[in-house]
Amino acid sequence: QVQLVESGGGLVQAGGSLRLSCAASGSIFGIDSMGWYRQAPGKQRELVARIINSGRTNFADSVRDRFTISRDNAKNTVYLQMNSLKPEDTAVYYCNAALVAAPSYRYLELWGQGTLVTVSS
Repeated sequence: QVQLVESGGGLVQAGGSLRLSCAASGSIFGIDSMGWYRQAPGKQRELVARIINSGRTNFADSVRDRFTISRDNAKNTVYLQMNSLKPEDTAVYYCNAALVAAPSYRYLELWGQGTLVTVSS
């Protein structure tokens, strides 16, 4: 069974940094894209950052100059480095991956369980 396992959330002061990790485990033929979404209380889930197979990335405008996303293909892992954190970055962060599972060749879109990031002012 393919699943996503996240780590790295926590409490940080404004201006600080955190790094989130998400590893895809199980039998996988290939991963098209991996990314991070977030959902703050009372708000809809929104895209934070995404990286596709070619290495191309896209970011929400609110984080573009502060967050970076990277991927270790050998480990099927994506990282989100978050710098200059602001209180408005407080949310549950969810990992997302679009991949092809083995041996079924099923195309799956998976979500992690979510990790809480709290930024205090």
